[in-house]
Amino acid sequence: MASGIFTVLDDIAALMDDVAVASKIAGQKTAGILGDDLAVNAEKATGFVSSREIPVLWAITKGSFLNKLIIIPVVLFLNALFPAAIKYILVLGGIYLAYEGAEKIIEFIFHSKPKNKEDKPESISEIVDDREAEKKKIKSAILTDFILSIEIIIIALSTVTDETLYLQIATVSIIAIVATVGVYGLVALIVRMDDAGYKLIQLSKGKGLTSKVGQFLVQALPWIIKSFTVIGTIALILVSGDIFSHNVDYFHSILNGIPSLLKHAILGLLIGVAAFPFVHFGMKLFKKRKVEA
Repeated sequence: MASGIFTVLDDIAALMDDVAVASKIAGQKTAGILGDDLAVNAEKATGFVSSREIPVLWAITKGSFLNKLIIIPVVLFLNALFPAAIKYILVLGGIYLAYEGAEKIIEFIFHSKPKNKEDKPESISEIVDDREAEKKKIKSAILTDFILSIEIIIIALSTVTDETLYLQIATVSIIAIVATVGVYGLVALIVRMDDAGYKLIQLSKGKGLTSKVGQFLVQALPWIIKSFTVIGTIALILVSGDIFSHNVDYFHSILNGIPSLLKHAILGLLIGVAAFPFVHFGMKLFKKRKVEA
């Protein structure tokens, strides 16, 4: 009886060791896209008034956990029965990411600035519009997270495809938890930089090194938020280009004479611009029919 218990414990220890090794390898392979995920989601989670930053971020985080709860069993099921379907899902997700990146660039180039430069809302209706815009941005962030999460889970799974189902489930689950907690934990720290800065200034009474650090945090936050808009757009283009390059044979074989990063940027941008009119007007038509219904 005792020997049986020790055998089970030994098997569990061996499994945990395998999971640790597999998770480390999966973490290394997903590090690049996790960096892109951080940039994209930091940009999506910023741009709100201070009192709404944490509630919005928490809503996106819950959506991210739900995304992964849906994705993991579906990806494992498809990998077992229809492995070819994963590639098509990745490419479709890549098209949407490329569209989002291209949309931001097109909006930046052609968007006209409003004549009214006042920042404060003049009526209650404008505040309501802000809350509606907040809901739309949360939905957009969760959708983008869903697509990036598919890529993360599939890359993590690719490191353990020859292993047992238990090891596959454990590995992708650990990567999913680390990706969600790590990414949104860092985003939370970033968006609260100014509050931390004000606290330091108050504690130091505006004097000394502590006060200067606090002032730096307060002054740096707007620049960091602006930079995330640019970094997030670039990340969307690069991630989508990487998906096309690795999952479409034609794209994999072209532009081989240039650096891979530049190749991914070109592919992502061109496909994003090509997809823009179809996705943009398709979404407008869908919203119009939804309103009429």
